[in-house]
Amino acid sequence: MTLDSTAPTSDLLAVFAAAVAPELARTLDLGGYRWKAVASAADAAEHEPPEGWAGVIVDASDDSASAWAFIRMLRKNASASTSTRLLALITGAQIADLELRDELFDDFCLVPFHPAEMEARVRHLLWRTGAEPQQDMVEYRELSLNVATYQASIAGRPLDLTYMEYELLKFLSQNPGKVFTREVLLNRVWGYEYYGGARTVDVHVRRLRAKLGEEHASMIETVRSVGYRFGQTRWS
Repeated sequence: MTLDSTAPTSDLLAVFAAAVAPELARTLDLGGYRWKAVASAADAAEHEPPEGWAGVIVDASDDSASAWAFIRMLRKNASASTSTRLLALITGAQIADLELRDELFDDFCLVPFHPAEMEARVRHLLWRTGAEPQQDMVEYRELSLNVATYQASIAGRPLDLTYMEYELLKFLSQNPGKVFTREVLLNRVWGYEYYGGARTVDVHVRRLRAKLGEEHASMIETVRSVGYRFGQTRWS
């Protein structure tokens, strides 16, 4: 992600990795998070915003020795980074090693990860620091989504949605006015490890429209030759 030097830096994430994985970069970019790759603790300290990093993501799945050394140096630093919350990315084989490192991280996520889980963990990380407000409800006209309880209703009528139908509706409604191609929706909602075709998106959109009902089906607009767009929304 290209950073705007004139933009506020209080919401800036630091990402430490031997090489930032494309799936991590895409998840952060599509989620609207601002981030900067750092190569060392000294690099993190040099580029740290005056308000401190909003959070730090450390990929320990590849070079774990360097990753944990970076974390230890970061925790020892007397700057604002000492209070910054940290998310560690690890493999399943590394879970047993976490018991001795409880004081070094605040949360962890297994790789490979589903983009929805990764964004949820980053959102939680930033909410705990106050960098991102927690928004539990999405409303548009008579549509209500409770993102905390996974409940949805239209005009007071509960919607019986499958998990992926809910995830697709939630993603679209949280990004009002934006046009997404079928490929981006596949990656963003189903995950980068999913190899289903674009027809998967079309089928789920058709089912969502049917469940929303004829009166509200137009909430999900088809942008010809491109993909889909959700109308404007308001947060409760």
